[in-house]
Amino acid sequence: MDQEIGLEIEKRGYLGGGFRFFNLQDTQTMKFEPHYHEFCKIVLFISGNVTYFIEGIGYTLKPGDILLLNQYAIHKTVIDGTVPYKRKIIWFQPESLHKFNEENCNLLQCFSLASQHKCNLLRLSFSMQQRMQGLFEQMNESCEKQGFGSEVLRTSLLLQMLVYLNRAAEQIPDELAYVDREYDETIDQVIAYIDANLTDELTIDKLAFRFFLSKYYLMRKFKYYTGYSIHRYVLHKRLLAANQLLKKGKPVMNACLESGFHDYANFTRAFKKMYGCSPKQCHT
Repeated sequence: MDQEIGLEIEKRGYLGGGFRFFNLQDTQTMKFEPHYHEFCKIVLFISGNVTYFIEGIGYTLKPGDILLLNQYAIHKTVIDGTVPYKRKIIWFQPESLHKFNEENCNLLQCFSLASQHKCNLLRLSFSMQQRMQGLFEQMNESCEKQGFGSEVLRTSLLLQMLVYLNRAAEQIPDELAYVDREYDETIDQVIAYIDANLTDELTIDKLAFRFFLSKYYLMRKFKYYTGYSIHRYVLHKRLLAANQLLKKGKPVMNACLESGFHDYANFTRAFKKMYGCSPKQCHT
């Protein structure tokens, strides 16, 4: 499996500072290719006919819905352009909020809960929708009109959003039945198995045998829900894992082996193709 590289650079967006705000609209039918970000992302859905796929689960959105995307979450969007797709988006670096966390107040917990329960969508009560939309409007105004304390104001608005989102995320287990989710339970299990066993030999044949599936059925369904071939998904996840190990100070060879690569040359070649630099160059 390590023989093939075939991976395009799929990281999108660059966030130099603490966070950024976007007020966006699309009016064309399109599919965004699967990609990831190295920061967290909050999406407030305003209008449109959109299905948002995150780590193999599709969400059919309704106005007022909130999507929580953690760092490195693989996602894609399918847009029916007959209705304008409007949304407000915040990007932020989770590291920039560590100083605001307290022992019983982890502002990033909502992202962890979303990943844990495989539910990245929050469908808020009407009163909470009004509150969140008001905060997003204030954020928009603050970004458009620079003035005294603008950055402090934007930070305070983001902190308020995260407090309310964390309160809402505590209800995720009870709200799962009311969220429009499209997923295949077996494909969900395959994804979980891959993520937990990156150092194993994860060929299509072995996965199909393990989950009692036709490999052609597995390939087709996996591609539909993730936008990736299985090989490409495994390679992508291994490279993300290796990069995280390198950030923690692991030697390059250790990061290579611990993320599931068995050939150092293939690892460095794939890493450079994805990140634009060799493992040593990126982490020296």
